Amino acid sequence: MRKVGIIGGLGPETTAHFYLNIVSQCQRIERTHRPDILIRSVPIPYDVEENALLHAKNVEDCLGFLVESAVQLEHAGADFVVMPCNTLHKFAGDIQAAISVPFVSVVNVAADFVEKHGLRSVGLIATGITLKSQFYQKVLEQRGVDYHMPSEFHQAKLAKMIYGLVTGQYGNFQRQELIDVIEDFDAKNLEMVLLACTDLQALIPHHPRIKIIDTMQLLADEVARLICAPMDALPTKGAA
Repeated sequence: MRKVGIIGGLGPETTAHFYLNIVSQCQRIERTHRPDILIRSVPIPYDVEENALLHAKNVEDCLGFLVESAVQLEHAGADFVVMPCNTLHKFAGDIQAAISVPFVSVVNVAADFVEKHGLRSVGLIATGITLKSQFYQKVLEQRGVDYHMPSEFHQAKLAKMIYGLVTGQYGNFQRQELIDVIEDFDAKNLEMVLLACTDLQALIPHHPRIKIIDTMQLLADEVARLICAPMDALPTKGAA
């Protein structure tokens, strides 16, 4: 089996859930598998995280922490590296350039899923940084997929909701707020929404008509597949 390195701590609850999900998925593939997992919990200061996630300011302050963590994971023996945080995939290219093992991108994993299922139009729920950086939009456009984003009003509500999740300050009422955002997509007659914000999985949203795809679940599934697959099945550097 291969060893995965996880750039984690963004936030800790999400990383813990992601870790357990990988373990569960590996055991679904092979009951006796105990995956080899390294986790580097990134010590990003709260003020940096607040500026980045809530105010979309000084996001570059996060980059040094991410690159250092990726390098440490490679030196510790990781065969490939992942990051259970959609927003900071803004720096996926920088992370990959700093290491010689593959960095497996959740963006490409999600786009592969959309393409595999023949979808031509999806809703996209993400942080303001993710949407402004357009890395999801560019990959979807390359696959010939149309996308729809929340209104400015709903995006402002999402920013506060996401920061509350990252800092552990949230309640059940926020699940209904997220469903309200998804209802806006229902009015556009979309069949599927990509939940492209890692921490929103904590709200476990459901909708009677729209299928909600958690990108972190897709990434956990792919990580388990790569851990358990033959050694020659690992993507080459830059291909993920």
